[in-house]
Amino acid sequence: MTTIAATMRFILIDKIIEIEPGKRIKAVKGVTLAEEYLADHFPTFPVLPGVLLLEGLIESASWLVRVTENFAHSMVLLEEARNVKYKSFLAPGAQIEYSVEAKTIEENVSSFSGTGVSNGEQIVEARFGLRHFNLAEQDSGLAAVDAKIISEMKKRWELLKK
Repeated sequence: MTTIAATMRFILIDKIIEIEPGKRIKAVKGVTLAEEYLADHFPTFPVLPGVLLLEGLIESASWLVRVTENFAHSMVLLEEARNVKYKSFLAPGAQIEYSVEAKTIEENVSSFSGTGVSNGEQIVEARFGLRHFNLAEQDSGLAAVDAKIISEMKKRWELLKK
């Protein structure tokens, strides 16, 4: 089971195009027919699933938190999502631009509003909150895991911001 879960990792941000630490971020994602979830999500009408549109906003906000806090936490996870509205479909060949504004970024929690736009059309919008922490806060034996995750996130950041 762990092997399957490890192979089902979706990365929903291709590039960070703008960031103002503590305030806002813009990121893009190009949808290709090679995305593995499209095989099961309406095979005759492939579209990016709504939950993954929301995940693109969450990933964008997660990068804003990491950069703002200088990668202080290994875990940046969704706490709650509110007022999520899906307004259209996103098919292979399309690109979506996520714009996320921080309402607050505090030590362990943050809140945001965001939109996803493709070809001038709003596809998704939401308000949501994130929780950020280190695994070692609950189990000091996990400090090395925190360090490894943070190191990997820093490497991914270098790729995303180019």
